[in-house]
Amino acid sequence: METYVWDVRNYVDDLSTYPQIDSINAAFHSDELIAIPTETVYGLAANAFSPEAVGKVYTAKGRPSDNPLIVHIHQMDQLEFADYIHPAARQLMDVFWPGAISFILPVKPDRLAPQVTAGLSSVAVRMPEDKVARQLLRIVGLPLAAPSANLSGRPSPTQFQHVQEDLEGRIFGIIQGPDSEIGIESTVLDCTSYPFKIARPGSITESMLLQIVPGCLTEAHYEPDTPIAPGMKYRHYAPNSPMTLIEGGIQEPLTIDSQTAVIAPESSRHLIEGGHFYPLCATETAYKEAAGNLYDVLRMIDHNHAVKRIILSGFTRTEETRALMNRIDKASAGE
Repeated sequence: METYVWDVRNYVDDLSTYPQIDSINAAFHSDELIAIPTETVYGLAANAFSPEAVGKVYTAKGRPSDNPLIVHIHQMDQLEFADYIHPAARQLMDVFWPGAISFILPVKPDRLAPQVTAGLSSVAVRMPEDKVARQLLRIVGLPLAAPSANLSGRPSPTQFQHVQEDLEGRIFGIIQGPDSEIGIESTVLDCTSYPFKIARPGSITESMLLQIVPGCLTEAHYEPDTPIAPGMKYRHYAPNSPMTLIEGGIQEPLTIDSQTAVIAPESSRHLIEGGHFYPLCATETAYKEAAGNLYDVLRMIDHNHAVKRIILSGFTRTEETRALMNRIDKASAGE
């Protein structure tokens, strides 16, 4: 399959003037798959109403069928498929949408393609902040189901080139936009019962939510074999080589061999002798920088065929690092 590429980087402020926007729109309405930029990671988008289109998502990614998808919208009236929205959830939507948070809501039966919910009675929904994504959603006029635009289990794509590596020849097209600003997937908030639960941590944190609606959260406990949101059940974000996490970071001098890569803050470089050093961020407290660079660094190491194993210098586990360490834990699962 030929994969079309549409470079819209010069049309970010007005996507409607892009010469091929009508072709992109028609493709979505013809049940094609197109990778799109968002502020979190690139998404693999399909018409959320079409079983044929959504089925292609699972095939292209090699995604397990019990792993639900996130639906993307551009305005609130598109939530007609939601069965109920708790008033506290609406308060949080008013503050954090558009943005990097997905809300799991009870869903009306037979409104969305059944594969979107993976057999659940709920669906995760997000209104992205990225300019290209929002304009595209408005132009297409459909809710788009969009998991990360990568092969299942691989590091998520934060750049156009990452999508090409994984999905060229497997999908209809890729919209080339700016790199993802945040570089880590959205917070997922389970609003199917109150108090709510954080099903997947992201850049919007527990304290940020509680500041808007005090008392709105409770501790999350889920059955491991029944994921209610993406990123809960399977190994995700993983590089090709096995990765070992050093909890709390590298504190002592470390000598490594020529087949080992170390991922750590630049400030730790002096502790590493030998091997291959990949800086993740400037210092051990540059958490946002680390989160934004993680997937790109993992993919860079995959291109270095001399590397057979990876050591990653972990970060102190706090609310601020929860999303970052969640992704690192998943990437090093079983190692």
